[in-house]
Amino acid sequence: MEQYEPDRLSPAQVAAMRRSFRSGRAAMTRRSLLRASAGGALTVGGLGALSACGIPAAGNTKGGVSAEDHSAKEKVVHFSNWTEYIDVDESEKHHPTLDQFKKRTGISVKYTEDINDNVEFFGKIKPQLAAGQDTGRDIIVLTDWLAARLIRLGWVQKLDASNLPHAYANLSAQFRDPDWDPGRAYSYVWQGISTVIAYNKKALDGEEVKSVSDLLDNAKLKGRVGFLSEMRDSIGMTLLDMGKDPSHFTADDYDAAIARLQKAVDKGQIRRFTGNDYTSDLTSGDFAACIAWAGDVVQLKADSPDIDFIIPDSGYMTSTDNMLIPNKARHKTNAERLIDFYYEPKPAAELAAYINYVTPVDGVKPELEKLDPDAANNPLIIPDKAMAAKSHAFRSLSSKEETAFEEKFAKLTGA
Repeated sequence: MEQYEPDRLSPAQVAAMRRSFRSGRAAMTRRSLLRASAGGALTVGGLGALSACGIPAAGNTKGGVSAEDHSAKEKVVHFSNWTEYIDVDESEKHHPTLDQFKKRTGISVKYTEDINDNVEFFGKIKPQLAAGQDTGRDIIVLTDWLAARLIRLGWVQKLDASNLPHAYANLSAQFRDPDWDPGRAYSYVWQGISTVIAYNKKALDGEEVKSVSDLLDNAKLKGRVGFLSEMRDSIGMTLLDMGKDPSHFTADDYDAAIARLQKAVDKGQIRRFTGNDYTSDLTSGDFAACIAWAGDVVQLKADSPDIDFIIPDSGYMTSTDNMLIPNKARHKTNAERLIDFYYEPKPAAELAAYINYVTPVDGVKPELEKLDPDAANNPLIIPDKAMAAKSHAFRSLSSKEETAFEEKFAKLTGA
């Protein structure tokens, strides 16, 4: 039996998580990325959850540990998600898509917005998972790197494909085969998060930005360029610009990307590395252009005609938030039915129209056009085939790699 012995965090990894909680994706609300949330400071429990060692994972076998499925008798599913990451009605008391699911199936959804950041939430559920106990949750939504960790530990259940016909058929090709869950045996995407280049037309004053090279090398943009404090996004976009695949890069490739960014820092080309607070710099013109998250850009464009984005010819980075069923969940079949429901085009469209993230569901566009034609034609919400083909994911890292890479990135950013 495999033992739960997570590697202790290096100072660089702790600093990276602190950056994420303070200003990165973990500090965003899921409805509006322009409103920074408190974001869950790195708690003692959260840090301990990742740095504890020697705790046996009871029944830890590949495929996770099931329990007696009470779905037939207990018409309920317990769903834990991030804050403001689902559709709500005008009263802000009901979730229309969840109400539709209950009306159709008779299954009530106990929906809880109790995920503020990945590490903090992991601290909540780790003791039960490590002890082989029910967490009280049937579905949890985790960002890809933590989803990978739980799968690796054997703490989530293998999904029953027979309960997921829509999910299997409609999952977009770009999300089908992550290296941490080949073929999506244990997870399905809730929403995608894309990293692009955003710019302020007025601040560019006629200059053209088409690539990361333009950000790093155009002297006329000196001191008016922003990169993200999230290592996977900034390094990933730089690797792509260098002709390297972020899903298959080497340590030497990583070092070359660091060196390239360091050169831009040394000459004052990069103004600063930011979390989602770059939005104020971009709208004010302090940034002429920057690496940005697509969810921000959708809303910034709606508010300002000066803001726009480009997808470099070299490609762009995509990460995912993912639905998983923890070990010992009481209502596995009900959970799978809910996962599958969100892969039907109509509810998927209703969700996308409200939260404006990258939908992972093929066939959504005709339904979304009925609700919001602008959203339906926005490639940041529904990537067309050409854009989807340019999508890249950052490969999984070993603990040794993550420690070394975060240390180098922390030195680069001054964290």
